[in-house]
Order: sequence, then structure tokens, then C-alpha cells
Amino acid sequence: MLHRFDERNIDAVDAYYNADYYGSMTGPSVNFINNLSLTLVSVFGAILFLLNSITLGNLSSFVLYSRKFSGPINEVANIMSELQSALAAAERVFRLMDEEPELKDKEDAVHLEEAEGVVDMEHVQFGYVEGKTIIHDLNLHADKGSLVAIVGPTGAGKTTLINLLMRFYDPQSGSVKLDHHDLRDLTRKSVRSQYAMVLQDTWLFEGTIFENIAYGKPDATLNEVIAAAKAARIHNTIMRFPNGYDTHLNENGLNISQGQKQMLTIARAMLLDAKMLILDEATSNVDTQTEIEIQKAMRNLMKDKTCFVIAHRLSTIQNADTILVVQKGEIVEQGTHNGLLNKNGLYATLYKSQFQ
Repeated sequence: MLHRFDERNIDAVDAYYNADYYGSMTGPSVNFINNLSLTLVSVFGAILFLLNSITLGNLSSFVLYSRKFSGPINEVANIMSELQSALAAAERVFRLMDEEPELKDKEDAVHLEEAEGVVDMEHVQFGYVEGKTIIHDLNLHADKGSLVAIVGPTGAGKTTLINLLMRFYDPQSGSVKLDHHDLRDLTRKSVRSQYAMVLQDTWLFEGTIFENIAYGKPDATLNEVIAAAKAARIHNTIMRFPNGYDTHLNENGLNISQGQKQMLTIARAMLLDAKMLILDEATSNVDTQTEIEIQKAMRNLMKDKTCFVIAHRLSTIQNADTILVVQKGEIVEQGTHNGLLNKNGLYATLYKSQFQ
């Protein structure tokens, strides 16, 4: 990988060098040609003036015409590199505009007001690229209020599973159901509004801590925000800040630690009145003890709500109702923590690799 990077890096350096070299040569070259033409006009004009073929006024006019004519050419030459950069940027803009928009909902699609949280995936096959299947004949059932953990090696299809649950993509075959309704028969907006989601990559905006936590629920009261922060084990940290919940955060929360940012986003998800929660490596930036405390608090908070957790650190999902072990797009093992350890299969291998 380092060798490949060095090759690409050298190519990039050479390209930038050549671009700057030729870009810096263009302006002086055009100026030289224009000044040469001005010199020729002046020399031949002077000869004609000495031969009484033209007047001094005519000569002055030709000199001014030459300067006026070369001025715009010089300007274009000096901004040629900017024009090329603009064309390259425009190409990317038009490429984005030419992308196919998300398919519209069916005309008779149902708007789901409030889901119970029963999820089923039946014989699902899916691939991002035609001819390359990632999910093969996947079957999954999650009861209302259950905690489902999804584990497996990198590239096994864990995040793809979440994309299908939130209908960012539709499967090529099979069905994904929410409360026994096929997702294709429901509006996308209503499906996604049923989930609160916390990702590994945190996202905070410039504003107060209160505004960041209450982002998904604009009418939230201070007491509700405090309750969510306490459940996420971030309340005491917030109160140590000079202005508490009115503490101003920089863009993307650059003035707090990565772990604190992650816990704020977890508090934001806890505040939402959603029936289902998705955690995609959401606690990877906090220490193990804090992660266990957050999981316990979240379990109490998410009673009667369906929870999907993608985790690499298996110590945090030992209390899950169901653990799905995904490999090459298929659920190869399914059960509780102790039951899967007793099977001595892939889950046991992953667990032992972390703790032994």
C-alpha cells in the first residue's frame, strides 16, 4: 500500500509541477508576443512616418489599437489556469447533476405513523454493483423491543444490512419488512423517521450543547435534554464546562474531545422518540468501561424498542438478546453470547482473538 501511495503521490506532484510550470509560462509568453507586435507596429510606423506615408496621429492610433487588442488576450492568458480549474469543477458538478435521483415512492405507498418495531428480512439478495452480490439469501427476524447485535469481519455486509433496514437501498430479490409491511409499500420518510441512528463518525454543528442534543427534537425541554445526557453518561462532563448546557461548540465540536462528541451524539439519539435505534460502531471512541455503562443505560432507556448494534468490540454485546454473525453476506451463526461460545464457531474465534 505504501508503494502504491508513493507512486500516486509522485504522479500527483509531477502533475502539479507541470501545471504550475506551463501555467506560469503562458502569461509571459503571450505578453512577449504582444509586446513584439507592438514593437513591430512602432518600427514600421516610424519608417512610414519618416517616408511621409502616414501622419504622427495615424501612428499613435495604431499603437493604441495594438495595446487595446492585446489587453484582453493578456487577461485571458493570465486566468487560463483558473478557467481550467473551473471547467474541471463544472465537470464534477454536472456529473452529480446527471446522477439518477432516488426512486419515488409508490403512488399508493402507506405512511407509517408509529412502528411497533418488528423487523423481518426474508431471502434478501443485494449488491451495490450489478453482477456482484454482497448479501446472499439473508433471513432475519427481530422482535419488538429486542437488542440485536451484528458482528463479523470487515466487508461481511454489516453496514449494508443497516442500509437495507433504513431503505437507503432496495434488495434485488426478497423482502425487508417492518411490522409485517414490505418497506417498498411504505414511504421512505416514514420508514426512516422510525429510527434513531448513531454512527462512528460524529457530527456536531456550531452552537450550544443544548442545541446539538436537541437537534432532532426542536421542542425538547431542558429537563428532557438533561435526562438524555444523564442516560448517556455525559451530564457531569457538561456541568464541568463554564456555561453548562449553554457552552458554545465550534464547528464539528473541535473544542471537545472525540469521546465527548460521541457521547453527545448518543444523547441526541436517546432524546428522539423513535421506536428503533441503530448503533454503527457508535461507542468506538469511548473507553470500554464507559461503553459498558452507556450500553446498560441505553438498554433501560430503550425498553420496548428494537435496537440494532454493529460492534467489533464483542465485550459490549454480551447481553444482546440475539447476536447475528455475518460472513460473506450470510448469517452463519445466530444466538446468545454463551450459546455461540459453546458452538466454538466463527463468533468464538472472534471473541478469543480479542480476549486471549
